[in-house]
Amino acid sequence: MARPNRQRERTRKSTSNEETTEKEGEGQQCPECSSENLVTNGDSNEVVCEECGLIIEEQNIDRGPEWRAFNHSERESKSRVGAPTTQTMHDKGLTTQIDWKDKDAYGRSLSSEKRSQMNRLRKWQERIRTKDAGERNLQFALSEIDRMASALGVPRSVREVSSVIYRRALKEDLIRGRSIEGVATSCLYAGCRQEGIPRSLDEVAEVSRVEKKEIGRTYRYIAQELGLEMKPVDPKEYVPRFSSDLGVGEEVKMKANEIIDESAEQGLLSGKSPTGFAAAAIYAASLLCNEKKTQREVAEVAQVTEVTIRNRY
Repeated sequence: MARPNRQRERTRKSTSNEETTEKEGEGQQCPECSSENLVTNGDSNEVVCEECGLIIEEQNIDRGPEWRAFNHSERESKSRVGAPTTQTMHDKGLTTQIDWKDKDAYGRSLSSEKRSQMNRLRKWQERIRTKDAGERNLQFALSEIDRMASALGVPRSVREVSSVIYRRALKEDLIRGRSIEGVATSCLYAGCRQEGIPRSLDEVAEVSRVEKKEIGRTYRYIAQELGLEMKPVDPKEYVPRFSSDLGVGEEVKMKANEIIDESAEQGLLSGKSPTGFAAAAIYAASLLCNEKKTQREVAEVAQVTEVTIRNRY
């Protein structure tokens, strides 16, 4: 036990910090025996020579946390990192926000002087978060995408993809001459299409502040200019949601998918709306499975007319 301590003292006296820095990297050798058999102690992060036991380095930086954790829940509770960056915020979530609760860290109410000071700080914080008109445009558009996505009930991945598409459109200067709401809604619809989330243009138009015709026109323009590869919507993507809203059984869902597959093989889906075809398939499947639903019930769920269902049926 005495030998390592003696070698430690010899190292402190004979080697300086400059020499230690020069010995970092490849081709490192022991200054005593010129051996290259060096090992790193995982606990103390020391570099030790296997031949003579000389401690060459003992002040390496440990870049890990100062705490230890033995399971996932303990690691989550001790972690002090912030939220990950996100594309759904104009600054990617990197700037700070001042809370609107006029209370200190202990939950005590602030004085009138401190409240007025915090109001001024909040005002300037909001101003400096957006440095130009482009960032203000992006901030408003991403908030609209988040609002419409929440109303549609789509997952967070759709919001991320839609935000990336809008950022690309803003960078390519495709917003000029068009309303921010129209482009944001078109990007949300494109995000739903790319992620395979079945949302029709009528459903997106319901939660938007622009008309369906403008959304469709802007969507086609953005998809063409950005080169977005969109596959045709499969009517089978709408079958689970429509069936759940109608309250039909699993047998009807399977039969409706069979009808759609058979129709696709015979080329009957070309040029037809996927929502109308899915509604007609569910209507036909409910008749075949003795769980009859009226055309009006199916039309209300699918947001199509009864005439469309009769024609497809």
